This record gives sequence, structure tokens and C-alpha cells, in this order.
Amino acid sequence: VKHICQYICIYFNNRLNTVSQILWWIIWGQGPNSIEITVMLIIHNYWFLYIPYLTWLYFDWHTPDHNYIFGFHPHGIMAVGAFGNFSINYSDFEDLFPGFSSYLHVLPLWFWCPVFREYVMSARLVSVSKKSMSYMVSKEGGGNISVIVLGGAKESLDAHPGKFTLFICHASLVPVFSFGENELFKQIDNPEGSWIRTVQNKLQKIMGFALPLFHARGVFQYNFGLMPYRKAIHTVVGRPIPVHQTLHPTQEQIEELHQTYTEELRKLFEEHKG
Repeated sequence: VKHICQYICIYFNNRLNTVSQILWWIIWGQGPNSIEITVMLIIHNYWFLYIPYLTWLYFDWHTPDHNYIFGFHPHGIMAVGAFGNFSINYSDFEDLFPGFSSYLHVLPLWFWCPVFREYVMSARLVSVSKKSMSYMVSKEGGGNISVIVLGGAKESLDAHPGKFTLFICHASLVPVFSFGENELFKQIDNPEGSWIRTVQNKLQKIMGFALPLFHARGVFQYNFGLMPYRKAIHTVVGRPIPVHQTLHPTQEQIEELHQTYTEELRKLFEEHKG
């Protein structure tokens, strides 16, 4: 009897998670009104029960007297780990980072869409424009964390080290790696030179962001659909990289910070990939 009850509880819990997934996609696609926003806030926790989370920290974050920029890797298809950990407080962000406020930065495009803009803002998302970034990390008193998901579009992958100028001017830089992010969806093969990649590159140049063709599982089957696979995500937050704040950094300083960040990110990955 005990085993039967456990099976029933697990079954209904999984179905509840599936329903929350369906509602999440419906609201995301249609744009929320005030009632839908309320529903969204209620089901957020159930949506992320579907994907087990664990956040590891390697720094004492109990002194919110500075502002930080978190470089989140990898981007994945939808940056689910960044949204769950740093936007809706699923992994108990407020307990892990007492006194801090986190802001996930996304493409300005999402703020141009009527109605959908309200959904984006209800989740505490902020534009990734340089002006918005400068404002967030320049706030006096500290305690602000700006999260940037790197590598979404081809330009992000090929970004020039000069982009680190903002970090030197305003805030310390923290590498973050999310293991399991790329396991939530499968992307249709698009090798360089294929017609799919050619079309994606052209659209990306026009719109400014990449359009991956992906799939995962469905509601009643596990072979095809838009619901992510039930995979665990382990997000590791590294130690802040000491940055000498200067309003006019030299090219040497920029290159040095870029190299240091790359080394720290690689070290973070190698230490915890097992």
C-alpha cells in the first residue's frame, strides 16, 4: 500500500508539472493580462519543479556592498537556468544572496512587443543595452547583480574584448556556468554550409538575434514537442574577479580582464564538470 501511495503521489505531481508547462507556453505565446500574470506567478514554482535545480556558490555573498555583473554560460535555447535562478527566485536566491537584487538582462526587442512587454517586466527582466547596464551597475550602495546570458547570437560568440570596458568602469565580474542547460532541448542539425544555417545567419543579421530550430518532448509522448526534457540543471557561481575601476581603461587592461575572465570560466567548468 505504501508503494502504491508513493506511485500515485509521484504520478500526480508529474502531471501537475506537465500542466504548468502547458500553461507557461500558452501565456508566453498569447501575452498575459493581469489575471494571467497572477496565474503565472503561482505556476512558476511548479514549472521549475519540472526541472530540478541546484545552485552552488563559491564566495561569501553576505556583504552586499558592491555591484556585480554575472556572465552566465551557456546560453542554451531559452536560457532557462538564468531565468529560474536569477529571475523568479526558484533556487532560493534571496537566501543564497541576502541583501542582493538580481536583474536578468535580455534583448531590447522583447520590450518593443505590446502586452508581452508587461510579462517581461513582471519577471524583473531588464534591457541588455549599454545604457540600462550602466544604470543598474552604477547604483550607489551596492547589492545589485546584473545577469547577462552570453553567447545567444553569433555576434555574442565573436564579441570583441572591448565589450569588457563596461565591466572595468562600473562593477566586478563573476563567471557563472550552468550544467545541463543544453540538455533541455535538441536542436535540428545545422552545420556550417547547410541551407538551414545559411537561412539562420541571414535572419540573424536582419533581426539581431539567432533563431534555432529546436524540439524536445510533448504532453503525452517523449519524442517531439516544445516542452523541455526533465533534466537537472546545476548552476555554479564563481568568485568575483577583482577589477580596478577606471573610467578610461586602456586596451591592455581590457585584454587582461578578458583573459582573466576566460581563465576563471574555464577553471570553473573543469572543477565541476564531473
